[in-house]
Amino acid sequence: MSEATFSIVITAYEAADTIAAAVSSALAQTRPAEEVIVVDDGSGDDLAGALRPYMDRIELVRRENGGGAAARNTGAALARSDFMAVLDADDAYHPRRLEVIAALAREQPDLDLVTTDARLVAGGESAGTFATYTPFVWEGQRTAIFETCFVGGWPAVRLSRLEAIGGYDESFRIAYDWDCWLRVILAGGRAGFVDEPYYDYVVHGGSLSANRAPSLWERARLLEKAEDNPALLTDERPALERALRMHRSRAVMAEVQDALYGDSSSGRLARQAVARRLEPKTRLTALAAAVAPPLARRVVPPYRAAEKRLSEEAR
Repeated sequence: MSEATFSIVITAYEAADTIAAAVSSALAQTRPAEEVIVVDDGSGDDLAGALRPYMDRIELVRRENGGGAAARNTGAALARSDFMAVLDADDAYHPRRLEVIAALAREQPDLDLVTTDARLVAGGESAGTFATYTPFVWEGQRTAIFETCFVGGWPAVRLSRLEAIGGYDESFRIAYDWDCWLRVILAGGRAGFVDEPYYDYVVHGGSLSANRAPSLWERARLLEKAEDNPALLTDERPALERALRMHRSRAVMAEVQDALYGDSSSGRLARQAVARRLEPKTRLTALAAAVAPPLARRVVPPYRAAEKRLSEEAR
């Protein structure tokens, strides 16, 4: 059986300070990619200048700013391989990453998503691995994907499967990768995993997902969207309902913390307390935060940003 081919696609927006390291890691693979494509999503900085030393070894395409999902769709349309290997512009591959995921794809040719663990980097220090906090799931992937994005944000995806499901949903600004992997798996795809951290994922406060409440609401929205997926089986709906209730509750709790300790208004918390699909404890907490903030602060601690929390754990 012929070995699968891989295109590395790097999407970039205002990433002139980090793109060189990402591209260098893509070009330094022990098993070279068939091509490295950089999609400039309407950057206003000197991204082209940062890429100048690599222009004879990469393909650069520029587009108007449309968000990460649109940029990845652009890269997927240009890719001429079996798989599109995802790399964010502020992250990096370890030299053997493509080698090991290519081996996994060769050993299990039915896989449509192939990935590895990732080293979490916070404040310039290693802070554990992604799988430590979000373990990969081999069995029951169709319902496990409702609860957590156990595939991570950086797999290689089979392009024929990606095209069959309609690509990334460009209406999502944050959770488009999770939504995409969910649709791949419900469409019959399987994900495989190498349990070594061959990817460096930089956790920082400037990312879109660092804006916690909107990020959590996006997770709830992708699950609400999944309710209408024609590939969803009847006996999978209870698991989807449980996951949706959990993620909606987390989103409301994030809004509670923002209202109690941040600059957000508490005006909408009373409405959220009576919204559908919430855990009972979340309803009570949201109501308390709306009518008696001092009381709520006794039981609800402030949220610590992921970058700060992981940096402290690394020390």
